[in-house]
Amino acid sequence: MPEHRLKALNPLGGDSAKVETFDVFTISENPDLALASLACRAGQANNFTKAARKHFGFEMPGPGASAGKTPFTAIWIGPDQWMIEAPFETHEEIAAELKAAFGGSASVTEQTDGWACFAAEGPAAGAVFERLCALNVAAMPSNSASRTAIEHLGCIVICREAGIRFSVLCPRSGAASLHHALVTAAQSAL
Repeated sequence: MPEHRLKALNPLGGDSAKVETFDVFTISENPDLALASLACRAGQANNFTKAARKHFGFEMPGPGASAGKTPFTAIWIGPDQWMIEAPFETHEEIAAELKAAFGGSASVTEQTDGWACFAAEGPAAGAVFERLCALNVAAMPSNSASRTAIEHLGCIVICREAGIRFSVLCPRSGAASLHHALVTAAQSAL
């Protein structure tokens, strides 16, 4: 039987993260995230809340927010639903970990290979994003999150540091389109 030498590729198709640097703005592919969706099951709010406090050490964020404590970040994506992120290197099995921690109080689905993540950082973030979507990132406080459309893709924009550091999650199949849109907007703004 032949030996297979499979190698995972990043969402943009490379084996290393793509980084684009402009005058005061940087766009970086971030393939090092483990992602899972987490949803509280009907009638399980008390058990879910206890499990979240125990496993994460923080309260789950409400609408338009994210919350975190190393190594986890929870991003509100809908009523009783969150996207959970952690470093891939230490949490490759994030879905199994969450299923064990939450038991029957939550529904968990693996999302790591379904999404692409880009960091968009620099003081020109507002000018770049105003060319991309209707979301006013200049008004987003730190640890906020919002869904928006960029290049006809349903994206999640997370404000890591107000006015400066953002992450954009999009479906992995649209990674090249989102990257192109980010680069084009940055070139236009700068």
